[in-house]
Amino acid sequence: MKNKIFECLRTIRKNIVEYIITNRLFLSYVILSIIGTLLVRKFTIGSFFSLKPFITDLGIILVVGGLGYFVKPKNQFIYYFIWIILFTLINIISSIYYTFYTSFASIGELATVGQAETVTGSIFEKLRFVDLMYILVPIIFYVIHKKLLSSTYYYFIDKIEKGKKMVVSTILIGVLCLGYSFGVATSTDYSRLAKQWNRIYIVERFGILMYQFNDLVQFLTPQISSLFGYEEALDLFRQYFDNKEVHDDNEYTGILKGKNIIFVHMESMQTFLMDLEFNGQEVTPNLNALASEGMFFENFYPQVSTGTSSDTEFTLLTGLMPAASGTVFVSYYDRDYFTIPKYLKNNGYYTFSMHGNLASMWNRNKAHPSLGYEGMYFEETYTYEEKDVINLGINDRLFFKQVVPILENFESTYENYMGTIITLSNHSPFSIGSLYSTLDLTSHFTTYNEYTGLTEVKDIDYLSSSAVGEYIKSANYADMALGDFINYIKSSSAFDDTVFVFYGDHDAKLSRSEINYLYNLNPETGDLYEEGDENYVQYDYYAHELNKKTPLIIWTKNKELKDVFKGTISYYTGMYNVAPTILNMFNIDCKYSVGEDIFDVKEENLIVFPNGNVLTEKVYYNNSTGEYKVLKEDSFDEDYIKNISEIGETRLEISNSIIVYDLLKEIDMNGE
Repeated sequence: MKNKIFECLRTIRKNIVEYIITNRLFLSYVILSIIGTLLVRKFTIGSFFSLKPFITDLGIILVVGGLGYFVKPKNQFIYYFIWIILFTLINIISSIYYTFYTSFASIGELATVGQAETVTGSIFEKLRFVDLMYILVPIIFYVIHKKLLSSTYYYFIDKIEKGKKMVVSTILIGVLCLGYSFGVATSTDYSRLAKQWNRIYIVERFGILMYQFNDLVQFLTPQISSLFGYEEALDLFRQYFDNKEVHDDNEYTGILKGKNIIFVHMESMQTFLMDLEFNGQEVTPNLNALASEGMFFENFYPQVSTGTSSDTEFTLLTGLMPAASGTVFVSYYDRDYFTIPKYLKNNGYYTFSMHGNLASMWNRNKAHPSLGYEGMYFEETYTYEEKDVINLGINDRLFFKQVVPILENFESTYENYMGTIITLSNHSPFSIGSLYSTLDLTSHFTTYNEYTGLTEVKDIDYLSSSAVGEYIKSANYADMALGDFINYIKSSSAFDDTVFVFYGDHDAKLSRSEINYLYNLNPETGDLYEEGDENYVQYDYYAHELNKKTPLIIWTKNKELKDVFKGTISYYTGMYNVAPTILNMFNIDCKYSVGEDIFDVKEENLIVFPNGNVLTEKVYYNNSTGEYKVLKEDSFDEDYIKNISEIGETRLEISNSIIVYDLLKEIDMNGE
């Protein structure tokens, strides 16, 4: 019996050794491919090895690799090398993209690659060595191939390989791996895979390769929407809006009827800047003054995905969420949307947009007319020289100076107008804008010199050269330009019947560690305070997410409305609340939005983010982990968490269906 066991083990060992020797190229492809997927998870979401995504990625790699046995051994290298290159590109793009957006790229968003020419500096600023490390995978595979080529490997394999048998056995093992992965999947796993918007969760659960395969399916589905999902999406859409609660008029209903309105889009301006002061100088003195003079929403959150500024423009004007895959401005700009410009245009308003960048950036030359803007005043409108450029175009100070005469002309030309002014200088990389700031971030402190026995005063500036320091100084310059604009408006004889809405479009996209440097900097050493130190500030995941709020301020010169738009609004407000809130002020019903008038829902408002996270005044819910942070000690249970999560998912699904399937196309905007 003992001899039979040893004989069996020897046979198994012999078969394993024989398999390894006769499948060295295939095994190299498998091992290198799976290492790449492990590394991309490690350097993005921080999870190097987890069984379920590992098994799923391995299953895909085996199925793809098994088909390679159909190819003659001497040509198998080309087949496997092509797939190695493809997997490597997926890993590189995923790694860079995650660094930039804290998300994973989708096929639809590759259409936005043309936007990279104007944000190259931002990309290179965040590029890490590990983002390029994946290139070693195809290089190593090529070296292995050359070694095998110099031996008799390919000649030998060509004589003995049983291609069809290897195809069947390899694919079978791959299918078993995938079968296990999907067999143990929960209903939540399937739901999130189908909806695709929680990308981090999908990569954590199913791996990077399944995410990309699923994304390809999601991308192709709307291209043939009449066959896949349209009827179901339409039924959900009708059910949602037929049952949507109709709110009564509130104290702001119709208050802006007959007034002009201008939105001022403040690039990358976050609210925490308004609380900062260095050496007696406020970082955003003009923004602070606006907040004290107007109506300031202190808990206002953008809801952007990978379209960043363009996502904000879309959400603000429509009350809908960004697209789950791709960006609306590039992939879905030709749909019918009900927007603030369109509603006001139907009421006789002239509508316009202004920006100091190229009209082609984010496809605005096509997206803006589709959203209802009549006039577009972009880069070619303004006079400037190369020295006047900061980052992507004309600097904000010169831009505002030339914008005001155009606005004054609107006053004398049109009975009413509505428009959006998009600022630019505070765009990343912030190292450029920071050069134009006079803000002094120097720390002044006294220290004892043990050699001389004297107390010395030292001046050291560690902050200015840090990422967050450059952002602070860049924002300070943008605030100075904003101050110029406000002064122009105040000194002008026009704009007495105009209301201005200032809003930060999104956070600065700085990492938690980069912002943590602000809160935990030891000004004497340049190091960070560590936990346990009396000066240490806890800046965890939730603190970072909650810190992404941006200013929203309604301000006017109008004497009657000055007293109305006054004070601080503490309700948690999302970007998708703006359209229904503002349109109600014009006595217009914004029925087909997933956001609501903030003055209707007030403290009951729910903000859903594109990744499925949900914020209310009570909690911040992390949809990826199922965990949450309590913000207000109040009585609620797990049913409350389940309920807000389901509401968030429904709003995401309804909004995305409107975008993908063009569900508003057959609906009369005025409900007639």
